[in-house]
Amino acid sequence: MVVLNRIYTRTGDKGTTALAAGGRRAKYDLRIEAFGTVDETNACIGMVRLHTKDHSIDEMLARIQNDLFDLGGDLATVETGKPLPYEPLRITEAQVERLEHEIDLLNADLAPLRSFVLPGGTPAAAALHLARTVCRRAERRVVELMDRPEEKVSPIAVKYLNRLSDLLFVASRSINDNGALDVLWVPGQNR
Repeated sequence: MVVLNRIYTRTGDKGTTALAAGGRRAKYDLRIEAFGTVDETNACIGMVRLHTKDHSIDEMLARIQNDLFDLGGDLATVETGKPLPYEPLRITEAQVERLEHEIDLLNADLAPLRSFVLPGGTPAAAALHLARTVCRRAERRVVELMDRPEEKVSPIAVKYLNRLSDLLFVASRSINDNGALDVLWVPGQNR
């Protein structure tokens, strides 16, 4: 259980932040950047939800926000090989599979694409595109972290972010009247 009695602790005043399993890292450390960008993705999805309250996508997004906290906890708990006094929170394959199932459900009703889609259409779709691009940045940070031999990252974390960005794209099209309101790229239109 999480208990937050005080919001400020002053422990970060010297430019470091604590990891979940102990130890501190510089606030610009790649691991901190990775789970910080996951948090930023979550905030973007929170903004999306201002536009989806009466849409079935809202339930999916609520679950995803919770998953993203799980993922942040996963990335903040560095695997050291030493036992912890608690079971570390890790993102699971079942969470990835749920995203895949939801992508398939949303995609089933979409008009086929014949061009790239520009962010826009409805406010909800534009916000979903923003969340998608931030999610892709989070994925890039996690992949970069994973490529460092001294850092351990679950491959499922990368898989989750990859599927999530796909879901956010499909959701943007779904909320754009199943693609009817998509804004399509016209190559060379303004030459």
